[in-house]
Amino acid sequence: MEDLIHALSTLNPVWIYFAVLAIAYLENIFPPFPSDVMIVAAGSFVGFSRVDFLTLWIFATVGSTLGFVSMFLIGHWFGDKILEEGKIKFIPLDQLHKAEGWFRKHGYALIVANRFLAGTRAIVSFFAGLSELVLWKTTVLSFLSSLIWNLILIYAGKALGDSWKEVPYYLEAYSTFVTTVILVIVLLLVAKYIYSRRSTNGNRGSDATSKGQKPDR
Repeated sequence: MEDLIHALSTLNPVWIYFAVLAIAYLENIFPPFPSDVMIVAAGSFVGFSRVDFLTLWIFATVGSTLGFVSMFLIGHWFGDKILEEGKIKFIPLDQLHKAEGWFRKHGYALIVANRFLAGTRAIVSFFAGLSELVLWKTTVLSFLSSLIWNLILIYAGKALGDSWKEVPYYLEAYSTFVTTVILVIVLLLVAKYIYSRRSTNGNRGSDATSKGQKPDR
């Protein structure tokens, strides 16, 4: 990471902008890619007058939006095929279809929050495409979400300067907190689903037993 950031700092400012755009784009395709840290580091270059704040902000936001739209199109074009072939093996197919239906109702709100949900960005964009949300509305909301998030990251890098290396620790803590909350919510939903299935099966068994009893004479 440090070598990559050092290499980034030695580039011509024009190439720094395009490198940040590429980094922000790739993070949506390969979620483990640490784009947030890289954008904070690039923000520190603003404090040293290596790059322009507004230009860096625009390039980072365009990269994030293009990456989101790319995953959206993958979900739109190939999502059904991926689900039907069982590529996502750890989630039952019927639950994936339920998630798709839920996304059609609440997907736009989730897109707005997308940049602030660590580790879910590629999943959100994929299901947005799979659920056939409106592309232009999805693009606008993704752009606005990225605009706010990247503003925070770049400003943090600029304000901290050489001390920008402190930011990844806060980002990691934030990511851990958000991931934990999401995991707890998912576990609660799974537990609710299992409980409802057992209750339904139990009621069916009781009905079948009662129907099988002969009336008293």
